[in-house]
Amino acid sequence: MLTLFSFLAFTGFVAIYSTWMLRKQNLATQDGYFLGGRSLTGVVIAGSMLLTNISTEHLVGMNGSAYKNGAIIIAWEVTSAIALVIGALYFIPKYLRMGLTTIPEFLEKRFDKMTQALISLLLIISFVVTLLPIVLYTGAINIESIFGISETLGITQAEGIWLTVVVVGVIGAVYAIFGGLKMVAYTDTINGFGLLIAGLLVPVFALWDIGDGNVIDGLVKVFNNAPEKFNVISTEPSVGPGSRDSILPFEVLFTGLIINQLYFWTMHQSIVQRALGAVSLKEAQKGLLFTGILKILIPLVIVLPGIIGFYFFGDTLFDSQDSVYPELVKRVLPPWMTGFFVAVIMGAILSTFNSALNSAATIFSLDIFKVYINKAAKEGQLVRIGKWVSAILAIVSIVVAPFVANAPAGLYQLLQQLNGIFFIPMATVIIAGFFFPKVSAAGAKAGLAFGLGFYILMDLILQVNLHFVHIWGIEFILNLIVMHLVSAQFPVKTPFVMVDSGKLSIVPWKYATTLGWILIAITVIIYVILGTIA
Repeated sequence: MLTLFSFLAFTGFVAIYSTWMLRKQNLATQDGYFLGGRSLTGVVIAGSMLLTNISTEHLVGMNGSAYKNGAIIIAWEVTSAIALVIGALYFIPKYLRMGLTTIPEFLEKRFDKMTQALISLLLIISFVVTLLPIVLYTGAINIESIFGISETLGITQAEGIWLTVVVVGVIGAVYAIFGGLKMVAYTDTINGFGLLIAGLLVPVFALWDIGDGNVIDGLVKVFNNAPEKFNVISTEPSVGPGSRDSILPFEVLFTGLIINQLYFWTMHQSIVQRALGAVSLKEAQKGLLFTGILKILIPLVIVLPGIIGFYFFGDTLFDSQDSVYPELVKRVLPPWMTGFFVAVIMGAILSTFNSALNSAATIFSLDIFKVYINKAAKEGQLVRIGKWVSAILAIVSIVVAPFVANAPAGLYQLLQQLNGIFFIPMATVIIAGFFFPKVSAAGAKAGLAFGLGFYILMDLILQVNLHFVHIWGIEFILNLIVMHLVSAQFPVKTPFVMVDSGKLSIVPWKYATTLGWILIAITVIIYVILGTIA
């Protein structure tokens, strides 16, 4: 009863508070619905960015991987800080100066409308094929496991997961459809800090239990039980036999991983849209750099519990690693706290889900519908189209979600491998748009097509003995070569000139560069210290 009460209390508070904060917001306009009226502050941006990124595929998937493979998977998190620094100091000032609403909008200015449309379609497909279904499924696993929905309703576990997927998907769609970006951002911020608190309480309660009332003693016991689990530098093969089954070899941090991180944190619409909705460049930079701080801390929530799970369960759950985190939560949290935790889990699912829906709706409405279907569309019509797109994509994602079960290397690894199909080709086009002025529209499209085909051929068809992140790095270089070769035959006709839109203040935050260097230094220190553990 306490579990249900705390769940309903926190969920209700988030809904009521967010609705009250939106009472004066004009959601009928383009900027009001898709960018929160360009009024978001640094703290709101950081909270929303964190929760848009961190969802159940991290809580379940990364803790499952850490349980089995140790802390090597931490690289996905701490190297994000470097990408966020680059985003804050280089990309965001340019995005805001141009007054962008979507990233594909930049590609229209830099290349042409066809390049914009292709990237827009790929973004929407990537949401439906990869992110949305996996978020829904991992969330359903967690909620079904903790609440025992199948047992309560007298149905099978598979039916319980299906039911949970449908309920969560419908609630997430309602948030995205009726509240726009600002509703998403406010719910994200509250749930984001709730996730940090509840997520940190899981390892704290577990270590308290292990250390008989002393958290430090508990951590020492967990460390002594398996010190190798804390080493962040993997010795797995990245080339040759066994490389395809490796989780995250250390070498890949210097090839494809940095390209992936740059794309996700500085170019991916569902993330960058929060910064595009900032009230000023100063607040946007604060948002990205505060997110960098949170990303360095977040392994305490999405990696450490998995290692603690190895202390409790040994290797008994190696064949079902994605069940480790739910089992740990049930074991260590008191009933009154469990309801609050599930409410936060629900918030994490809803955040990533409705953020992706809002971004997909933004892209379709502004970059496809207004450009190709109805150039004279009014703002109200664009908002209505966005709501319909959100509803349709939500339904498709709910149907697809249960089919991502039983990923052999874990759900988080599956998500990253699927993302590679889309992220690297799109990243190459955007990076070429900024750094290679001689790349033409024809070159950009050729590189995009080549990149899509290359990754599918190498990783999924030929299955070469290379870690998939290395394939990303090779693909990035080859994409750029193809772009330049084609551009030599079809050169740029009109040089791109960046124009200041004057929509908001682009005065930078005076501490941005200092904090950026601090975050980079901390990332290096983490690898120096934890990489020497035997």
